[in-house]
Amino acid sequence: MAELEGIEWRVNDGLVPYEEALAFMEERAAAIRAGSASECIWLVEHPPLFTAGTSADPAELINPLGLPVHEAGRGGRYTYHGPGQRVGYLMLDLDRRGRDVRRFVHALEGWIIAALADLGVSAHRSCGRIGIWVGEGRNEAKIAALGLRVKRWVTLHGFSINVDPDLSHFTGIVPCGIAEFGVTSLADQGERMTMTRVDDALRHNFSFFINALPASDKVS
Repeated sequence: MAELEGIEWRVNDGLVPYEEALAFMEERAAAIRAGSASECIWLVEHPPLFTAGTSADPAELINPLGLPVHEAGRGGRYTYHGPGQRVGYLMLDLDRRGRDVRRFVHALEGWIIAALADLGVSAHRSCGRIGIWVGEGRNEAKIAALGLRVKRWVTLHGFSINVDPDLSHFTGIVPCGIAEFGVTSLADQGERMTMTRVDDALRHNFSFFINALPASDKVS
């Protein structure tokens, strides 16, 4: 564990059970609101599973392999988590960083795009489609997903970046409700690397994200 910009950074080796992640986020968010714990960024990998957001449509869950399905409590629809995917959970206090969820999401997208650029992949936002994308036109594919919950102005959940997951597992759902475009990964884009290198890129570009939000010492 370490700190960056006054925020605790946690990185877990191995696969973290999803129930454990949910419990940790809820406990930490409550402690942040109570003033008894610092903000936290937590980087993990999960065993293969699907999560259902608050807008999940059962018709978009195919699941031929019978992977576990978890109610996430975040916004959005179905998404996949599994080995080879870096999941980042953000427990940040928007009372201190501006009560502007749109600005927060835009800053988060910019952070991921900057980190991917450091890793050799040119990525972008796509109007009308949530997530981070690569390619153009009909060849666009999603390389990172976002899903957030805000509870008493503390954020939970966050993002996932496809480093080198089993992309066939995504066929068990309609990812985030978008059937017209595919899913890709860093490895699929020809950029094979360790998870540590991905983490380093996220840390290196974190100031891009945090500086796009109101400074904590200027927000009451």
